[in-house]
Amino acid sequence: MSIPPSADARAPQRQRGRLRVAAILEAGAAAFREKGYDAVTMTEVAARSGATFGSLYRFFPSKEALANALLAQYAERALDRLAELAERAPTMTPAALTDALVDFMMTLKSERSFAMALMEAGAGDGAKREAFRAAFRANMKLILLRAFPECDPEKAQAMTVVVLHILKGLATATQEKSTDAHLLRAEFRDLLGLYLGSCGAEAGG
Repeated sequence: MSIPPSADARAPQRQRGRLRVAAILEAGAAAFREKGYDAVTMTEVAARSGATFGSLYRFFPSKEALANALLAQYAERALDRLAELAERAPTMTPAALTDALVDFMMTLKSERSFAMALMEAGAGDGAKREAFRAAFRANMKLILLRAFPECDPEKAQAMTVVVLHILKGLATATQEKSTDAHLLRAEFRDLLGLYLGSCGAEAGG
């Protein structure tokens, strides 16, 4: 499941337009990361991307439209990766699933932090954000149901909440400057591994 881009962003029809949009998105992301959402102007994005104002506003008529498109891009990548995990889940041991989920979260960490910063600045459509959260939870629940087929849906829903909180804790904790990120990652991997291992033993018993 993917989250469609904002309705006020125009999808390019030709290859040249797709390349132009990719350049604008890259420039917009770089500017937002460096200066923050509020401080960036569309003039700066146009200059960074090499696009004319006409081209920029044809695809993204406002800064909000550009931010929405970047958030949709993040959502699609995250959900695609979860879908890939769901395909592999039936053959994964609890230990392998633990490694895959930790790697998934760490791979997305910088993108997630960027998306959170945009949303905290007021960017993004509320309905689309909630749709993404619902899709994220649904995909995680599917992964757990496939990894632990003996679990009933109610148990899988509770497991989903626990796993997501552990993964969010991992993403937050590894931003701490006072503690080695690799050590924190290992600790959270152990924590998640113990939890999923106990779920596997419970399901098998």
